[in-house]
Amino acid sequence: MTNRTDRIRAVLTSAFAPEVLELKDDSAKHANHAHRMSEPGHAPAVGETHYRLAMISAKFAGMNRVARSRAVHEALDAEFKSGLHALALDLKAPGE
Repeated sequence: MTNRTDRIRAVLTSAFAPEVLELKDDSAKHANHAHRMSEPGHAPAVGETHYRLAMISAKFAGMNRVARSRAVHEALDAEFKSGLHALALDLKAPGE
């Protein structure tokens, strides 16, 4: 796997066995963040930094929104440590 999108898909597929996994790289929409790089917490505008994820997984059954988000963030910890800056989430259990 050579890019972040493939790595994220692989990690999420392995961890959550999703029925639906839609991942979109929205980094281009955030390219104007480059002027704020001197501020703490801002990612470079080089791509593969901002994503939108919609996922349906049976593993989310019985979990609230915060627990679902935490589970995804924990699974993607290595990506956040290596440049993933933002991840918009729409996480559901089957039937929701």
